[in-house]
Amino acid sequence: MDKEKSERVSTNIRESDSEVNLDNFKDNKSFADHVNEGFVAGQRIAKISVITLISIGIAELVMGYVSGSVVATADGVDSMSDAMISFIILLGLRFARRPADRKFQFGYHKVESFAAMIAAIGMILIGAFIAYHSYEGFIHPKEIQQPILTMIVLGIAGAISLHRAFQMRKIANKYNLLSLKTDAKNSIKDGSASVLGFLSVLLATQFGFLQADAIGGMVIAGFIFSVAYVSLKQSSLILVDAWHNPVSVDYIKKLVQKKFEGDINVRSIKLRQTGMISQAEIHVEVDGTKPFNDLEMILLNTEKLIKSNIPNMDTVLVVPHANVKSSKS
Repeated sequence: MDKEKSERVSTNIRESDSEVNLDNFKDNKSFADHVNEGFVAGQRIAKISVITLISIGIAELVMGYVSGSVVATADGVDSMSDAMISFIILLGLRFARRPADRKFQFGYHKVESFAAMIAAIGMILIGAFIAYHSYEGFIHPKEIQQPILTMIVLGIAGAISLHRAFQMRKIANKYNLLSLKTDAKNSIKDGSASVLGFLSVLLATQFGFLQADAIGGMVIAGFIFSVAYVSLKQSSLILVDAWHNPVSVDYIKKLVQKKFEGDINVRSIKLRQTGMISQAEIHVEVDGTKPFNDLEMILLNTEKLIKSNIPNMDTVLVVPHANVKSSKS
């Protein structure tokens, strides 16, 4: 009877293996290509972002100096700081592509999250500077010179920034790049700030509400703080190995136990995210009386099953534990 049961289990395992087998290796290969492709695309758009933001920033700073507009100067400083942040993101993406070595044995993927955190801290400092400068402009408002030219520069800057930002967000979402998502949000904020600057100058010059110029600068600072907070929170959680997605744990548990019903009981699941990829450590209970080959096949197929159903799962460690009942018997 035991021999018959063992043969049945082995047959089930082999059948399960044939379902996941070679396709899974193809998935892994395509995922590796997907990761590499994401880093390349991210670097390309980050380079474009740096060049574009420096050009916009210089134009807005010159216009702010000529016109005396607080919001134009604030937007110029914001654009220059965003260029610096995009450059930090670019460096982070370059490092994240490096393969694992003796010092960084799990790879450099977390460098991307670290770059996002540094960028968020930089945004907070820039936001504080703009808020202070805008407050001074609110207390001592000045008449804006060359208002039409100022609005044209801000309008063009806003259109270019928003176009580039949505391109960046599309790439960031496609490849799940946290640092690029931070840069995309920051760029959307930059484009929105330019549009807001346009409206502020319009109110200040055409309706005589001079404080509108400074208020626009304060709102831009508020935009910066909100984006920085979200980015700092997300990147910090990843760097300290926090995982806030209980749905993933439940999904993996049900997936494994349904596929290997009667052969595996999931004891615990630990997940961690490292940049755009995730890792899993799964502790399972199995029949301690099974032959070693059958046990090895079950563990291998569990790993394949998870990777084939969760594309961004790079490493899956399945740790077996002998079932208490089977050990006693």
